[in-house]
Amino acid sequence: MTLLAYFGAALAEIAGCFAFWAWLRLGKSPWWLVPGVASLCLFAWLLTLVDTEQAGRAYAAYGGIYILSALLWLWAAEGTRPDKWDTLGVAVCIMGAAIILWGPRPS
Repeated sequence: MTLLAYFGAALAEIAGCFAFWAWLRLGKSPWWLVPGVASLCLFAWLLTLVDTEQAGRAYAAYGGIYILSALLWLWAAEGTRPDKWDTLGVAVCIMGAAIILWGPRPS
């Protein structure tokens, strides 16, 4: 459930931020902001579903999933395939996110 919440949150955050990008940088209608804001609200709600007691730990671990999702967006939505440095960077981030989220903690 945690990974599903993270990937859903990443998609919602990227889509919401892209709506602002489209409006401000691509000259799209301000109406793009309506679904963009809704998407950002969905993003915030989805992060509350992560099974951890501390918000900061949930947000820190989410960073790795966000980076992976952003590179997938780069490839799927923008048509630019990630290079070897993108791939190495995201691998390091995913390992860090896993350590933060699932590392053993004293009781």
